[in-house]
Amino acid sequence: VQLQASGGGLVQAGGSLRLSCAASGRSLSSYHIGWFRQAPGKEREFVARISQKGDRVYYQDSVKGRFTISRDDAKNTEYLQMNSLKPEDTAVYYCAARWGYGVEYESGYGYWGRGTQVTVSS
Repeated sequence: VQLQASGGGLVQAGGSLRLSCAASGRSLSSYHIGWFRQAPGKEREFVARISQKGDRVYYQDSVKGRFTISRDDAKNTEYLQMNSLKPEDTAVYYCAARWGYGVEYESGYGYWGRGTQVTVSS
């Protein structure tokens, strides 16, 4: 499966963005999907993940209540709605996919899309 993340941009603090992760080559419904981000000078970190059926979602503590992960298998696309954005959310965001159960470490994901830049100004 090939993944392509999009939807990043420049937004003021308190604003919103919706990232998309479009899949091609194979149905996304077979994969557990995760979002990760990497800020300048920092390691890539887990943000959110969603199960194949979409019935289980998990978030990093710092984004709980502000970010929502969802999937639309009919469109073969997965989303990360980001509200109440903060400057510390500034990073390159990546979507990733894996077979089987979900995990929160990047080495557990075998398929990665190119990142999309999110910049939040104060």
